Amino acid sequence: MTNARVPVSEDTLLGGSVRLLQPVEGYRVAVDPVLLAAAVPAGAGDAVLDLGCGVGAAALCLAMRVPQCRVTGIELQRDLVRLAGENAALNGIADRITVMAGDIRHPPPRLEPGRFAHVMANPPYMQAEAANPSPLAAKAAATVEGGADLAAWVRFALTMARPRGSITFIHRADRLEHLLAHLAGRAGGIVVLPLWPSEAKPAKRVIVHARKDSAAPTRLLPGLVLHEADGRYTAAADAVLRHGESIDLS
Repeated sequence: MTNARVPVSEDTLLGGSVRLLQPVEGYRVAVDPVLLAAAVPAGAGDAVLDLGCGVGAAALCLAMRVPQCRVTGIELQRDLVRLAGENAALNGIADRITVMAGDIRHPPPRLEPGRFAHVMANPPYMQAEAANPSPLAAKAAATVEGGADLAAWVRFALTMARPRGSITFIHRADRLEHLLAHLAGRAGGIVVLPLWPSEAKPAKRVIVHARKDSAAPTRLLPGLVLHEADGRYTAAADAVLRHGESIDLS
């Protein structure tokens, strides 16, 4: 299948319940946005903001799991904005997903601060000074911090969340200290969920969830083991990745 500007493939998420158009070259959706969406405690009627939404993978998974929630996405790359809109229509939920082009450093005026019950983000994981970026510009933009560093992502997420609203990030485990430092004094009730590749391997990813204006203490959860020794998904991971169950952060 081809898009008017870039070649795309049609793939699926959540065991085939979500259809996804995405570029053939460049950044390809893996499990991270699916895990992110599963950790957002949205309810029916809640407004959710997806920062750097790409082709809409996390937004689609959340909207499928939580009927009647509404997701707004903001994305810098216009080709991905267009694909995210097409994906919402392809899955029959264009009435609940809105995607706009924009830079979190200079957001569109219609993106009103303090109105979202939940904000979620799967930001670029690598610092520019430490990265060896892909020669593909689209992939580099998705994986390496540009003008907006992690501090800017956290600051914008907190700005857009309503009082006592939640923010949820998925990020590299080796940058956990940086993420927590940016949240310090601005959010509380922080929950850290390690994502273990298997029982014998250290976590490479973490999910961090927090509440704006909260003073509740930080909690470290046992985490989610993704794979058995033979490479199959664990039952707990399979429930999230293929069957669309939520991740319990309580």
